Amino acid sequence: MASFNKVILMGNLTRDPELRYTPKGTAIAKIGLAVNRTWRNEAGETKEEVTFVDVDVFGRTAENVGQYMRKGRPIMVEGRLKLDTWDDKQTGQKRSRLGVIAETVQFLGSPAGGGEGGGAPAAPRAARPAPTHSPAPSAAAPEPLEGDVPPESDDVPF
Repeated sequence: MASFNKVILMGNLTRDPELRYTPKGTAIAKIGLAVNRTWRNEAGETKEEVTFVDVDVFGRTAENVGQYMRKGRPIMVEGRLKLDTWDDKQTGQKRSRLGVIAETVQFLGSPAGGGEGGGAPAAPRAARPAPTHSPAPSAAAPEPLEGDVPPESDDVPF
C-alpha cells in the first residue's frame, strides 16, 4: 500500500526555541508554531482560527534555529507528521500528541529584525576569497565580434 507523509507549514514562533543536545552531540531544537487561517462567514464577518503545532528540528538546522530565531518570527517548515504516544505517570492513561519532524526550515521576514517579531541578529556573510592569480591570455583566443559582451572581470566589488 502506498503512503505519503509530507507537511508544509508557515507561521510564527510561539516561543523562543529550546535547543538541547543528545549525549552523542546531535542538536535538537523544539519550537512552537502558530498557523493562522482567516475566512469570512455567511454574515460577512471575518473569522480567524489559530492552530498550534509542535515542531522538532535536528542537526545543524536546529543550531541555526536556536541561534537566529526568536518568539514571533515568521518561519516555514517542511517535514513529516509523527505521532508520539506515552502513558501518563499521574493518571496512568494513554496519551498522544501529533507533531512535526522538520526536514527543511526557511527563515522568513527581514534578517536584521526590522520586521515583525524582530530582534534576531543577521547571519554573518562569508568573505569571498581574493583570486590568487590571473589567468594568462590565450594565444588562440578569438577577437570579440561587434555586439559581444566582454567577459566578466574578477574585480567585482561584492
